[in-house]
Amino acid sequence: MLFGRPSLFAVLLLAPAALATEPLAGSRPNVVVVITDDQGYGVLGRHGHPWIETPNLDRLYDASTRFTRFLVSPTCAPTRSALMTGRHPMRNGVTHTIFERERLTLDAVTLPQALGRVGYTTAIFGKWHLGDEDPYQPQNRGFDEAFVHGAGGIGQAYNCSCADAPGNSYFDPVIRHNGRFVQTKGFCTDVFFSAALGWIDAQRAGDQPFFAYIATNAPHDPFHAPEANRQKFERLGFDENKAGFYGMVENIDENVGRLLDRLAEWDLTESTVVVFMSDNGTVAAGAGEEGEQIGRTPEGQPLRAYNAGMAGMKGSVDEGGVRVPLFVRWDGRVEAGRDVDTLAAHVDFAPTIAALAGAELPPQQVEGRSLLPLVAGDAGHWPPRYLFTHRGRWPVGAEPNDHQWEHFAVRDQQHRLVGRDELYDMTTDPGQTTNLADQRPEVVRSMLAAYDRWWRGTRPLMVNERAPMSPTRPFHEAYRRQQREGGLPDWRAPAF
Repeated sequence: MLFGRPSLFAVLLLAPAALATEPLAGSRPNVVVVITDDQGYGVLGRHGHPWIETPNLDRLYDASTRFTRFLVSPTCAPTRSALMTGRHPMRNGVTHTIFERERLTLDAVTLPQALGRVGYTTAIFGKWHLGDEDPYQPQNRGFDEAFVHGAGGIGQAYNCSCADAPGNSYFDPVIRHNGRFVQTKGFCTDVFFSAALGWIDAQRAGDQPFFAYIATNAPHDPFHAPEANRQKFERLGFDENKAGFYGMVENIDENVGRLLDRLAEWDLTESTVVVFMSDNGTVAAGAGEEGEQIGRTPEGQPLRAYNAGMAGMKGSVDEGGVRVPLFVRWDGRVEAGRDVDTLAAHVDFAPTIAALAGAELPPQQVEGRSLLPLVAGDAGHWPPRYLFTHRGRWPVGAEPNDHQWEHFAVRDQQHRLVGRDELYDMTTDPGQTTNLADQRPEVVRSMLAAYDRWWRGTRPLMVNERAPMSPTRPFHEAYRRQQREGGLPDWRAPAF
């Protein structure tokens, strides 16, 4: 999905006392970002979910300024490329999640590179999914600490370079730590948060601000959850996939609680911004379609899928495919319990964090806006803009121009245009039930013309379209080489 000018995305911590009035820009806080995979918007207690329990995410919600109309891409790698650069995924060359089209162009300056230039130390824990070949790996794109799996999910492997360590699992996963594989112990989400907490603990005594990017592969399929989390939903009558999906979400919540508790214990809440979001809409296989009966209570009452009343799920250009939570918490600096309904998007994340840090991204690269004025409660002059979404994922070797008018949407503050001839007023019809294209033809014409201009400027930047499939899988090769040269050391989780 895309946008017109720079916008702002931030996440901070709550302040029960009066808020400090110093400008947020250039304030140089620590930043901790938690991004989940396929959770979507509705799978959260505070967003009205009828049975899932997320007490820790709920307390983060209560302590945060929340962006209620924050939009991303329909799938994961595109969203992540926008977060790292401040521009539309297709302008980063990312038009798919596999087949060499998930690789973030090497011409881009990444957010961690920009932060490193102004004295930040940076780390990633979990999912990268912007290229498994060495030049694209996070330790070569600005991260000082990289603790990641390969591909788009633990254990995935495709007939291209996109492939995790062979035979990997959500339990006791093999993780690539700064270019070397280690054998971990435990469930993957627990492992990633433990690694992040250990790193944050090591940084807090130093004089450098830090940026920690915790990117869980949960609750992406396969739907494997710790037994205690999974069994709760099996007792409710959910099938294996849904019990695993919801179990993973509640396990994420437990780990968010660990994070929030440690930040408080270490007196970091007034110096640290905390951001929470997801990468795309929720998934049908795990969560079900809106209103679908997906289980029964022990008393025999039906349990129905919940997607916050939105149309569409992951992979869709409807609202439900691209709307996700965005919570920003910063104790003493950002107002708790406030909702911002101004339209914002993933391209706004990097310029927002860069503005907080006093860092600079190339202006010709950045399409988003710093969201700091909205975070501070002072929108001022916020020019209207269009945001553009395209699902991508056309066949390998196809000409993208042949797919311009398929699976696309245009969004402004009021309307969503889906394809050429479906127009919805999102302020009165969030479920997209009434097509207004015939009643508002001028809106349709304006959106189509803007989209066409955007596409013509975007097509030359789709640099991965003719890339040959890699004959090797870099993670497989590196893993096997390390096994021959001495094996995998055990990684010991810090006791948090």
